Amino acid sequence: MPAPVPEQLSKTIETLYRSESGRVLATLVRLLGDLDLAEEAMHEAFAAALEFWSQTGIPDKPRPWLISTARFKAIDAMRRRARFKGAQRDLIAHMESRVSSAPGGNEAIEDEEIEDHRLRLIFTCCHPALPPEGQIALTLREICGLTTEEIARAFLVTAATLAQRIVRAKAKIRETPIPYEVPAPQELPERLSAVLQVIYLVFNEGYSAAAGAEVTRAELTGEAIRLGRLLAELQPEPEAIGLLSLMLLQDSRRAARSSPAGELILLENQDRSLWSREQIAEGAALVKKALKSRRFGPYTLQAAIAAVHAEAESAAATDWRQIVALYNLLVRIQPSPVVHLNRAVAIAMCDGPQAGLTEIDALLEHGELPNYYLAYAARADMCRRLGRTAEARVSYEKARTLTQQEPERQFLEDRIRQLK
Repeated sequence: MPAPVPEQLSKTIETLYRSESGRVLATLVRLLGDLDLAEEAMHEAFAAALEFWSQTGIPDKPRPWLISTARFKAIDAMRRRARFKGAQRDLIAHMESRVSSAPGGNEAIEDEEIEDHRLRLIFTCCHPALPPEGQIALTLREICGLTTEEIARAFLVTAATLAQRIVRAKAKIRETPIPYEVPAPQELPERLSAVLQVIYLVFNEGYSAAAGAEVTRAELTGEAIRLGRLLAELQPEPEAIGLLSLMLLQDSRRAARSSPAGELILLENQDRSLWSREQIAEGAALVKKALKSRRFGPYTLQAAIAAVHAEAESAAATDWRQIVALYNLLVRIQPSPVVHLNRAVAIAMCDGPQAGLTEIDALLEHGELPNYYLAYAARADMCRRLGRTAEARVSYEKARTLTQQEPERQFLEDRIRQLK
């Protein structure tokens, strides 16, 4: 492959980092047994790629190149440190033997093995010795490649606060030490909830990107679905199956959620012929299996709601009564403000916009979702449908100031212009 120009190469490496850094890091931790060392080596490997690939061209399989380069960078780093710490020499020899004897030590590591490494690292980051907020922040940052700012927005905290959570969690893993492994069967249940939440948050960031020029980030939704499949095979609990179902059903609409120009298209206006019938069929079968267990939870109920949408031939044919009934169940077991907001929208579709507006106003009056742009966008839509144009404009403008995704901002500005 001919050497790319510097600007093209820089963009290619940036794209590779977003899509491959989690896999590369997980494999390096497996080879080296040290999260900090693996992370440092990975960044050095990407920096080396910028230099070497400008001369040699991008390899056909960049991932093995990055893994191989990073592990030797790690050993070089340990050798440099050992000059000052003689006790590390035995450790270096141990690391070198692990690298050379590890699976894939002298050849490319298979994709399936890399995915297994990622699941191991997720379970490591979700160890019960770590605080819940540290578990999720560390996993999203180190394994899934989300930036500190993106995770901070998801948790409604500052980037500095989020960074401290990650630092503390990494220190706890190093000092305990926490083993890098999928836990024994009897240990799985206590970590399952955190792992499910992490995979779900990764999917959500891909399904509706928190910021940027695109509605979705397909590399994240695809990664979450892959991890969901691995988890459902490892631990076929109803909620693991329910989460996989939910992700498949939501992702089935990806091709219809934006126009060729990148404009946001609401569910009611989507071309349903673009929905993936294969994903819908698989997701519907999985949610039925999870519901039959009678041990389902919030992910399965959300999947059931998504299935009602997916199986409707048109927006008008949607069974909103059934959706409200499912939300009534969901608020009992997961009474979060976002669930209440979604229920309010479903109520508006059944009983009219005034009924939905009453629910949303109650949420906002109680201080719920003060910076959640969808709450104001939903309120604006209710007001618009009621002919309360001035209120609709105020709520649309509030929503516009809160969103950081460009297609959403454009959509809200279009709605404001239509009101004028």
